[in-house]
Amino acid sequence: MLLAVETATPCTSVALLRDGALLAEETGDAQRPTAETLLPAIDALFGRVGVSAAEVGAFAVSIGPGSFTSLRIGVATVKGLAFGTPRPALAVPTLQALARTAAAGAGPAVALLDARRDEFYAAAFAGDALDPSPLLPEGVYTVEQLCERLPPACRLTGDGAADCGAALRAALGDGVVCTAPGAARARAAHVGALATRLLAAGRGVDPARLTPRYVRRAEAEVKRTGQRFEGANPD
Repeated sequence: MLLAVETATPCTSVALLRDGALLAEETGDAQRPTAETLLPAIDALFGRVGVSAAEVGAFAVSIGPGSFTSLRIGVATVKGLAFGTPRPALAVPTLQALARTAAAGAGPAVALLDARRDEFYAAAFAGDALDPSPLLPEGVYTVEQLCERLPPACRLTGDGAADCGAALRAALGDGVVCTAPGAARARAAHVGALATRLLAAGRGVDPARLTPRYVRRAEAEVKRTGQRFEGANPD
């Protein structure tokens, strides 16, 4: 059994999967802090399925980008649950999990999260969101940069789609499709589905090695390092 945790976005969720099949999923109250909702959601999930934490064989966590504080809470919780055991953890990119919610249609799935300051965390994926697309590597982009990089046919999803979807359609045409807002959110079930494939490929790691992927550094880190991004952000 695999426990998947999604805290990168405002709507915290957790899911249990067995051999890739979803057993149950719990969603927290988006109006309350992740610190208040995550553990109760996990307890409720275990209660619904009738299992305990000791029966979980692996853990998956949405690793970012997203809310800095909520990402840290999700990663710390997984580390705590796995502490002192040999059970592996799987780090699932948040944008890749989000891309699985994109509406059906032509072109790549484009996951978009509001990064504030008129910028968006974004990445494009081909097919069923398993393969990153070179059209738009994971990074932080302005609307203008998205217009330059995306093809005329693409499928937008995530809270950022509501903010820049109209501008992208105006620039690229009617081939730009926006996923319905109610469906355009990252879910632990999708994190778990991707993690199952990673686990089968032998990509589990010691939970102690998990580190949130912020993509854009916090302001204090920018001032300390003089760099806005973790690694090289695409130009």
